Amino acid sequence: MKFTKVIYYLFLSIVILIALLLITSMLPISRNYKFMVVQSGSMRPAIKTGAVVMVKPVNDYKMGEVITFKEEGEKSTTHRINDIEVIEGKPYYITKGDANDNPDSERVNKNEIIGKVLLDIPYIGYGVNFAKQPLGFALIIIIPALVIIGDETRKIYREIKKSKDSS
Repeated sequence: MKFTKVIYYLFLSIVILIALLLITSMLPISRNYKFMVVQSGSMRPAIKTGAVVMVKPVNDYKMGEVITFKEEGEKSTTHRINDIEVIEGKPYYITKGDANDNPDSERVNKNEIIGKVLLDIPYIGYGVNFAKQPLGFALIIIIPALVIIGDETRKIYREIKKSKDSS
């Protein structure tokens, strides 16, 4: 009985964490922390595919820092700053994935940077991506609801049985 409660609360905690990550990263607040899922292995071994990275915009980006950026019309990318070039007083960042042999071909303008990666949580991104699908979203709602309904039904059944036994 205790084992099922531990599994229940662990599952519920994971569902709540995924929901909070989804909601927080969708809020259109400037200078907001963003949670993004790493889709490729270009940053291995530092950041694995399926990790969730927490990104925050900062004023100054330095060489060696891992940043997430998005060029117009492209998907976001998380890479390390390999070099910085200053052209006409504006910094441009040359990035490179840790697992890649060569730096990225395009320079990154500061306006394209979503933020600096503060931390990564391995494997949670798989759950986040699943929750974004219709089936995953439904299961995140239905499974906890069924678990709660089952738990409450057992409690009601025990109380009815107690009252019958005592009378």
